Amino acid sequence: MSMNKTENIKIIALGGVGEIGKNMVVVEINTDIFVVDAGLMYPENEMLGIDAVIPDITYLKDNADRVRGVILTHGHDENIGSLYYLLNSLHIPIYGTRFTLALVSEKLKEYGMRDHVLVKEVDSSTVLSFESTEISFFRTNHSVPDSVGVSFATSMGAIVHTGDFKFDQTPIGNSFADIGKMASIGGEGVLCLLSDSINAEKPGYSGSEALVGEEISDCLYNADGRVIVAVFASNINRIQQVINAVEKNNRKLAIVGKNIKSIIDLAIQLGYISVTKDLFISVNEIDKHPNHEITILTTSNHGEPLSILTKMAKQAHKQVNVHKEDTVMIAATPVPGHELVFSRTIDMLLRAGANVVFGQKQIHVSGHGNQEELKLMLNLMRPKHFIPIQGEFKMQNAHAKLAKSIGISSENIHLVEKGEVVEFKQNEVRKGAKVPAGNILIDGLGVGDIGNIVLRDRRLLSRDGILIVVVSLDKRNKKLVSGPEIISRGFVYVRESEALIEKSSEIVKDVVERCMTNHVIEWSSLKLTIRESLNQYLYEQTKRRPMILPIIMEI
Repeated sequence: MSMNKTENIKIIALGGVGEIGKNMVVVEINTDIFVVDAGLMYPENEMLGIDAVIPDITYLKDNADRVRGVILTHGHDENIGSLYYLLNSLHIPIYGTRFTLALVSEKLKEYGMRDHVLVKEVDSSTVLSFESTEISFFRTNHSVPDSVGVSFATSMGAIVHTGDFKFDQTPIGNSFADIGKMASIGGEGVLCLLSDSINAEKPGYSGSEALVGEEISDCLYNADGRVIVAVFASNINRIQQVINAVEKNNRKLAIVGKNIKSIIDLAIQLGYISVTKDLFISVNEIDKHPNHEITILTTSNHGEPLSILTKMAKQAHKQVNVHKEDTVMIAATPVPGHELVFSRTIDMLLRAGANVVFGQKQIHVSGHGNQEELKLMLNLMRPKHFIPIQGEFKMQNAHAKLAKSIGISSENIHLVEKGEVVEFKQNEVRKGAKVPAGNILIDGLGVGDIGNIVLRDRRLLSRDGILIVVVSLDKRNKKLVSGPEIISRGFVYVRESEALIEKSSEIVKDVVERCMTNHVIEWSSLKLTIRESLNQYLYEQTKRRPMILPIIMEI
């Protein structure tokens, strides 16, 4: 292919910078737009009632005729979770490896749109040709099979996106990183490298999967009773190690959780998990076997490993609960921001009498490279420009310092926020105008209908509750017909606060009568006066500020 001369390149992170998850990067080469990953983020603690968070794709919708497709680096929710919402707005092909596309197909099947999507399978030897670029791939080592990095060829040099990666010399299933190809891309010249930053603050190496397999097997061997193992559902390597350890210790494996069962079935069907025929038993058969022969594998419906464990610890699970003498292995590390949830769950498990294995043994290693691995990637690629992505700002900043330590100049290291444009034109680089970017909140079937005002109201309700004031007025004769009736939810217990409620009723009655006397009969003004008067009194009495909701009915 004779590639056109590249006149203009833009790189825009619509998600995955300054946060964990929601990965989405836009690579714009001349007039062609390519999207790398389309992930989601699970809600932070203050996002009350929110199911998931996805990137704002306004820029892609505004330029829909130029978007050539979405390229997936691997199959984690943080990278494929918002595909359904993206494909609802854009009719574009999906490019991904075999296992990644299998996971995508399962997700899209839930929404009934699997048959209407154009998918194109790629592998590390695939080259995609477009008018503006050639796109090639290289294998990376990660906790899910078929992970790849992406390289966009341009006349100024390659644009390389690493995806999630580590360098493991003894990986599961011989899924070695394609170091030779990375070095080859670097030798031909890399204009800009976009690289995973999650473990940029951690020194050394992330640890080998081989050591984890041995530790899991030892834990099963030393356990006298049942062993309950919690993992991330998409961590196929960890699941294979649990299966290997169960086989080695002559145990049976029961799976709890619909999500993890479907992923394991899919991985077995495609050959990414190997297992003997008689290893699995149903949850209903657990009591038919001695405790020392049972291992239980679990995760939650969202692929987060602790919610089902919490139910088991509280003796509230329908099928399996934690007993004394059980060993619970948590083969996962907490997602940043969820450390407190991990700590509380471990506390509940210990109270239930379980022996908890977490942290003190190496039964889990990260799928993301530590500092030495990140420096190896930087040295293999030797980019002229560097953009750290996929991590909180402190992680991006730590990654930037690593790049500087191996000789990349500070002016060529770009710490970006969501929506910032890094533009390369005629061998010059500059920050362009921002494009629309931010969080789109998913709540049930609602997409983007929950904003900051609604979240603020939810936070207010969660802190101080609500007070509803109901009055009925005769507007013609300007008099109070009935009420005020005051209803408290989450503010005070009415039976123990009768004096407070009675005084509040008197205040509302006085406000209404005074407004009627002064001919103030606009409902908005009347409601505002009720709110202000009650708010002042209630704060003086309780030091709380409940949401006050006046309801005025006209007779």
